[in-house]
Amino acid sequence: MPGGIPRRYPVWTIQQAPGSAGRLQRLRLWTQIGFFILFILAPVFDLFRYDLTQGHAWLLGFEWRLGLDDYFAGKISSTAAGLNILLYLFAPIFGGAALFIAIAWRWGRLYCGWLCPHFSVVETINTLMRRASGKPSLWERKPLPATNPNGSPFRVDWRWWFVTVPLAFAFALVWAVVLLTYLLPPGEVYGNLFALAPTRNQAIFIAAATVVLTLEFLFARHLFCRFGCAVGLFQSLAWMSNRDAMVVGFQRSRAADCAVCYSKDSMGTAACEAVCPMRLRPRVPKHQMFTCTQCAQCVAACSTVQDSRPEGTLLAWVEKAEARTNETRMSLTGKR
Repeated sequence: MPGGIPRRYPVWTIQQAPGSAGRLQRLRLWTQIGFFILFILAPVFDLFRYDLTQGHAWLLGFEWRLGLDDYFAGKISSTAAGLNILLYLFAPIFGGAALFIAIAWRWGRLYCGWLCPHFSVVETINTLMRRASGKPSLWERKPLPATNPNGSPFRVDWRWWFVTVPLAFAFALVWAVVLLTYLLPPGEVYGNLFALAPTRNQAIFIAAATVVLTLEFLFARHLFCRFGCAVGLFQSLAWMSNRDAMVVGFQRSRAADCAVCYSKDSMGTAACEAVCPMRLRPRVPKHQMFTCTQCAQCVAACSTVQDSRPEGTLLAWVEKAEARTNETRMSLTGKR
């Protein structure tokens, strides 16, 4: 399309991987889209939010109160108030946290790779930034190969910056507004925005959050996921403590087959590394994969590269006894 960004690039997408790997990635895409929509609509339908104006939370459409108003009014004793706090505050918080950590202990950072609305933005901006600069992050030392895992060419066009930067700003604005609706009545927030008459405090919050999130999405999204996200950190700690947890396994006996990634008509680098949204090296030991989000994009890329071989992919999810014996232990240089 002369004078603009071409309508179609010969770009391979991770959802096009063959077989079960491709189906898994398509399923993951839909779970991410669904959870992002839930993230936006949850406050609107009072599924989950805290209302600063009313001083109580909402859960699944019902008011969630601690019953302290009755205590201050003298209607219940201090013992009853303490039980209310225990039952309606600490029990749900610790119960939900325990379930969340138990899932991470067995399956790793599934929330990050399959649901987290922030990670969805990370992957989207990664893709656009690579199209604009050849690199998924500004901090990448060198561009990724100009070839996709399926051997098709990957074209870079600087005009994609006119899509990348505005979209990062749009994501940041959406996030800022949605976060505000978790604290104030959504009807009031959206009504004021549609009327172009937000209150002073609302305008300050939305403006400040949009600026901060735009900078984070453009410059530090990976750093936040790897070092700044407490939710991700606790998932990783739980996952690391379980040697039987699900992990990407590598068929070390077929390590020589990795050479196809370095052939002249292939990527010229490891396909599993090139597609990792967290910029990790999927074949290093588990302790060096601390921030792995279990997105399985490395598995999909390897499946594509090895599609013509009857043995199939070299990388696959494994767990329990197989995780202990088949966990990835070899680096790309062949060193233990």
